[in-house]
Amino acid sequence: MKKTWLLGTLVAALAAGSAQAGVLPLQDATITASYNGAGAGMLGLDHGFADEAGSNVTAIDPTETGGVEFLTADYLFGFDFSNTGLLTVYNNGAIPTGAYSMRFDFGASLAAPIASMALLDHSAIGGTPLLSIVDAHTLGLDLSNVSWNADFASFTAQIGLDSPASLPEPGGAALLLTGLAGLALSRRRSR
Repeated sequence: MKKTWLLGTLVAALAAGSAQAGVLPLQDATITASYNGAGAGMLGLDHGFADEAGSNVTAIDPTETGGVEFLTADYLFGFDFSNTGLLTVYNNGAIPTGAYSMRFDFGASLAAPIASMALLDHSAIGGTPLLSIVDAHTLGLDLSNVSWNADFASFTAQIGLDSPASLPEPGGAALLLTGLAGLALSRRRSR
């Protein structure tokens, strides 16, 4: 009985540690974006991608059917944020060599601070985009060293609640459970 309680408690503790790892929900978020340091470089969905004052501010599309939230004013890139914290970056044709940096500031509209940003699917690009967390509500992205394998290609990144160092490692949990099973087996044999 005691062994069953101990094993159940450890499994529950491991599950609780894994539950803390999560994505940052973005529903109801409003984003202020800049491109190469200028707000005028971004065109937002709420403004119909029109080149007008304030077009660099838009809300997350709650239906997720409107496509991208931002286009760069030179129409080279599109940025789509999902309600689940997934960022998809699209190239909108051939990209000339140049400096391409963006910032996305969520201000006070986030449910929790940004703690991580991880590159997910980047099979359609060469090089590595530089992803950075500027502060608890602002993301930085530099695409200067990225080569695109095709026009209209994309890559994705996940915005998260936990820093990568605080996420539990699946191998660590498996190792702990294996050790506990070995301990239980050795105690059983000694009886």
